[in-house]
Amino acid sequence: MATAHPLVVSGEGTVFEEIRRVAAVVGCEFDHAPDLAAARGRWTRAPLVVLDEDISVDGPPMPARDSVVLVCKGAPGLDTWRRAAALGARRVFSLPDDEAGLTGAFADVTDAPAESPGPVIAFVGGRGGSGTSVLAAAVAVEAARTDSALLVDCDPLGGGLDLPLGLEHTKGLRWPEVRLSGRVSVPSLIASLPSRGKLPVLSCGRSGDGPTPRALSAVVAAGSRAGRTVVCDLPRHFDEGTLAVASAADLVVLVVPVEFRACMAAKQVLTRLRPHTERFAVVASGHRIDGVAASQTAGMLGPPLIADVAPERRVAATLESGEFDLPQKGALATAARAVLANLRPLATAEAA
Repeated sequence: MATAHPLVVSGEGTVFEEIRRVAAVVGCEFDHAPDLAAARGRWTRAPLVVLDEDISVDGPPMPARDSVVLVCKGAPGLDTWRRAAALGARRVFSLPDDEAGLTGAFADVTDAPAESPGPVIAFVGGRGGSGTSVLAAAVAVEAARTDSALLVDCDPLGGGLDLPLGLEHTKGLRWPEVRLSGRVSVPSLIASLPSRGKLPVLSCGRSGDGPTPRALSAVVAAGSRAGRTVVCDLPRHFDEGTLAVASAADLVVLVVPVEFRACMAAKQVLTRLRPHTERFAVVASGHRIDGVAASQTAGMLGPPLIADVAPERRVAATLESGEFDLPQKGALATAARAVLANLRPLATAEAA
């Protein structure tokens, strides 16, 4: 059976054109009826009914139903509210001020929320060169093996996560080309991005311009709402967007090389992030230097140590060639699974 479309009841005019534009933003197709008489046969079947404020209410009353909204141009007057009440509209959207609300109403039809939101994992390096981006990519690849995931590059100066994944020549949008805010249609977004197998990747381009805070927050929220595991690679400079992602994340993974100076740098990162979240874990990376063990790294910082990643020659070689091979029995894949395993207790606790 074909999926029912929203029903827009409107004559030709400015309001109808605005409704059509908003629906197009979220990729929502709709059925159109010029008046209530033409709409009657589809009135109860449509998942959403959108009414133009100028629609005539003459004739027999329409059947009572939920999910009816009325759209007006400018501030609604008394006649608009009366018409909304007569037609059973629960909400009145005044354009342009309430465009986000109308966008959300259409998006709820095309992109219904998952039964439970997907987890958000943010990765940040305790210092530069810690292997944070590689681990973030590995976690996203591992998550996509069994479920839906989304890898989001939040670091405009990181060179682009599409490079290690071999996607630099693959067509698709990158930051800052993705300019979104408010409610985002996940199917439309995913279709516009380059992908590695089942994993869509929203990478930064090479211009040095990254996402706006609003666009970044909108994408992360949309991916989670759709039930995807959203993996974010954060920069070590903390702007509004970075802090918003850290605040929204179910887990912030601090990747710290096993050396004393790196631990001191990581402490500074924690100090900056702690006002925004307390959901931290540590992954130790690299070879031991200065006699510091992985357990000591976590002990100096406070958050629990969940994995220890030693360098793998095979992985390093494939990164240079843009193939990103992730051996299932290697240290990187093991660490990726450990990170994902640490999300399960969090999800269980939130569900309870």
